[in-house]
Amino acid sequence: MEPLLPEDPQVIGAYRLLGRLGAGGMGRVYLGRSAGGRTVAVKAVHPHFALDEQFRARFRREVEAARSVGGAWTAPVLDADPDAAVPWVATGYVAGPSLTEAVLAGGPQPGRTVRALGAGLAEALAAVHALGLVHRDVKPSNVLLTLDGPRLIDFGIARATDGTASLTATGVSVGSPGYMAPEQILGHGVTGAADVFSLGAVLAYAATGEPPFAGDGAAVLLYKVVHEAPALGPGLAGDLRSLAGECLAKDPAARPAPEEVARRLAPEGAGALVGAGWLPGPVVERV
Repeated sequence: MEPLLPEDPQVIGAYRLLGRLGAGGMGRVYLGRSAGGRTVAVKAVHPHFALDEQFRARFRREVEAARSVGGAWTAPVLDADPDAAVPWVATGYVAGPSLTEAVLAGGPQPGRTVRALGAGLAEALAAVHALGLVHRDVKPSNVLLTLDGPRLIDFGIARATDGTASLTATGVSVGSPGYMAPEQILGHGVTGAADVFSLGAVLAYAATGEPPFAGDGAAVLLYKVVHEAPALGPGLAGDLRSLAGECLAKDPAARPAPEEVARRLAPEGAGALVGAGWLPGPVVERV
């Protein structure tokens, strides 16, 4: 967490802000606390989105839908105000590093961790898709590692910006180069299969410490995702390798459904893998 800057608000909604958790193309994330003492993550969108009424309408619909997800492997949406001068959404604060932080600090994750991670995320996506939602931005920095299992975060804003943001707008993208599905990059219809592609890329990153599509600059990454086969390192082997490869199929119809991914990784459910101890020692110490 970083301290608040002079230009940051001190309060958003009913939450007093304690510091900055991060920032991206769509907004800033703050650590906040309610009057009752609950700690939350508050994401405020960039002000230019607030000028677009279509964005506000989409944001309102998506936040309401995200509130109903409430799965075991997601951070719950607790509060939001799409009509505020700067729209915002508050989710339960998740105590744990992101997958990006864990890999940068400790390298590739053990097989049992990758398997539990993939099963939990697949179960989360199955719940999201059952509500007619598509996350659209499944990537390592949106996956948090806790003692109780992985958590998929950042609902509500990614889909609301569809049609408002563009891949070429400065500092803005709907999705993240290297983890976006080909059809997402090409502007074709996006379904839950796009999230499965991103899940395959996340699994590859967790197991090898490297993304399956690498390069300098967004344009190179986008080209590789659309036209080249993923680079799956030797750390991704056996059934994990074949499953990740299927998730990364260019054709959305060729990818497995999240329910199938979860079943193949954890026949007894992700909870069984997590309950047996799923994080390596260095990550546990960090949590």
